Amino acid sequence: MSFGWTLHGDGKSPAPGKAVAPYERLTWPRTVGLGIQHVVAMFGATFVFPVIMGLNPQLAVMMSGVATIIFLLMVNGKIPSYLGTSAAFVGGVAAVTAQGGTPQQVTGAIMIAGVVLAACGIFIHFMGAAALTKIMPPVVTGAVVMLIGFNLAPVVANVYWPQDQWIAFIVMFVIIVMSVALRGFLGRIAVFLGLAFGYALSWIFDLVFGPITAFNAATGEVDTHMRVDWSGVVDAPWFGLPPATDNAAGVVGMHLPEFNAAFIILMLPAVIALIAENVGHVKAVEEMTKTPLDKYMGRALTADGVATAVATSVGGSPTTTYAENIGVMASTRVYSTAAYYVAALVAIVFGLSPKFGAVISAAPGGVLAGITVVLYGMIGLLGAKIWTENKVDFSNPLNMVPVAAGIIIAIGDIGLKVTETFTLAGIALGTIVVLVMYHFCRIIAPAELREAADSAGGALITVGEPGSHSLEELGLEDDHGQRRRGRRADHDPHRPEGSRE
Repeated sequence: MSFGWTLHGDGKSPAPGKAVAPYERLTWPRTVGLGIQHVVAMFGATFVFPVIMGLNPQLAVMMSGVATIIFLLMVNGKIPSYLGTSAAFVGGVAAVTAQGGTPQQVTGAIMIAGVVLAACGIFIHFMGAAALTKIMPPVVTGAVVMLIGFNLAPVVANVYWPQDQWIAFIVMFVIIVMSVALRGFLGRIAVFLGLAFGYALSWIFDLVFGPITAFNAATGEVDTHMRVDWSGVVDAPWFGLPPATDNAAGVVGMHLPEFNAAFIILMLPAVIALIAENVGHVKAVEEMTKTPLDKYMGRALTADGVATAVATSVGGSPTTTYAENIGVMASTRVYSTAAYYVAALVAIVFGLSPKFGAVISAAPGGVLAGITVVLYGMIGLLGAKIWTENKVDFSNPLNMVPVAAGIIIAIGDIGLKVTETFTLAGIALGTIVVLVMYHFCRIIAPAELREAADSAGGALITVGEPGSHSLEELGLEDDHGQRRRGRRADHDPHRPEGSRE
């Protein structure tokens, strides 16, 4: 059952050498404190990515709480996880928006992708991860994750960076330094700290240097304006539901989805990234809790897909399991799902404050530029991490050539005009080229090339949440992730060597 936790020991802290299991809890005041800590850990990415995607951050935070409850119920409380906003769809959203797509069409396309993810979870539940790995080996999965991230480089260069280049550069510098220099929990929330720092710095620049003349995302043109504009914050009420979407007035909030076949195709590559994220997350939790979770792998994917579909059905953001919260569990040794239910309820309460949503939505463009230049690059490099952890051999042309073509197509946003009204381009075309050409080349390749490709990394692997600098290191065997390899899943990259909890 998901409910009915037993008290761990004296309820004050994990017993020496022990951990609080998912079905256990500490005293309720301590459990509430841990739940709030989980909210802080997921906070940065969960509200930054909706702003980047042009969706409502207040609604995203509220629906992340709803999505987390859905996930915990569907996995029967076996996989302690928090579902925050997924970065995997940022590239698809940018492509849809560039083609004139509305927020309703954006969430409609993501909703269908969520349904497809749920279907993949059902497939894995009955057929096993090995069947999926044959379709998406590490070389393909890594390439798709990489092209999703690097396709976003023009968005930073053309949309965010011109809004305030000096604020952008300073915020970028500070986030990089904090992500490396800060230890433990503070290191994990470097993006959140960078946002707060950038907000304060922009306010100081307004006081010292006055208004800036630059591209204004609010008006879509170059004009003179203050970096920090809180007029919307002042007018927003403290309590209430997110606003209804009004495209004419430029207000994004709650709305019903609309469906466009071309835009749906643009979103589908993100499903591959989400599968990778979720599979790795489950294996990391398995290592920490010492509980076999293979039979829940498909259920976890299905739960994430359902949660994404539910969130976007009202205009919310896509969801995924968060690596940041794995780090919190590793440092506290508390894996109680009770703490995640508390976190979900706290997020829902935050989502009932339009004032909070207005503060996030008013984040200066230069600050978002500094954040996105780091996050987008890290999404891309997650693909490289998948390759290295699976020892993908790029001296083999079977691995090298199809991937090379697909990545360049995505980065250059190259298009293929199919009809007068339909064009495949960027992420969608790049993914198709990687996936189709890889398997076609396997058919025509000499046997020795196929054998060499198969001998180097046969597991579908993941390395945490895109956008998180504190990525959990995770290795899986060549048995498609069905056995543990013995690497520590609770390794904290910010903990000094030799230290122990």
